[in-house]
Order: sequence, then C-alpha cells, then structure tokens
Amino acid sequence: MKIEHYSFGRITIEGKTYTSDIIIYQGKVNASWWRKQGHNLEIADLVDVLAAQPEVLVVGTGAMGLMKVPKETISHLQSKGIEVHVARTGEAVAIFNKLQKDKVAIAAFHLTC
Repeated sequence: MKIEHYSFGRITIEGKTYTSDIIIYQGKVNASWWRKQGHNLEIADLVDVLAAQPEVLVVGTGAMGLMKVPKETISHLQSKGIEVHVARTGEAVAIFNKLQKDKVAIAAFHLTC
C-alpha cells in the first residue's frame, strides 16, 4: 500500500486520507490504532502486528518525534525476527514506501506531534 502524502495530522494512502494514528498492514489500514500510554509504544500496543509476522516494522514517531519506542519494545520485536526502523513520521513514510517493495512490511504511524 503506497503512501502518497504525509503532513502533520494527515496521511494519504492509495487515495484515502486518514487523520488518526494508523497501522498499515498488507492490504488494509487500521485507522483506530492508539497506544495505552499515548506517546509511548509498548509491546501490548503491537499484538496484532506480532500476529501478522512481518519481516519489517516501520514506526513513525510523529512529526517532531515525540512518541517514544523503548529499547525493550525494539528488542522484543527483534527477538521475534522482525527488523525494526524507527524515525520521525515523514522519514518513516519514505522508509516504508521503499522497504515494502521487497519485504513484508507493516507500518505504525503517529501522525501528529
């Protein structure tokens, strides 16, 4: 699923614009994704991602990078064989668009701060 545009609070994927945090799976978008602790990404927030068994997870931490991804979360994902990329959402969009061409990739994007 190609991301066509991202700006603060808005992301367009294959012609549809979303205004809430999202997870992009192969062929579908979860537009009601939210974390238990708002600006902190925990393993419990990624249960469905783990079940999907991607090769890669790209995490967008917001326009200013305010969402934190603890080392424990990254380590847990890597222990499951998942390659993890964490970047501000604008950069993460470019990473996801590139990686998904060659790998089973999922993206979890915080769209605002």
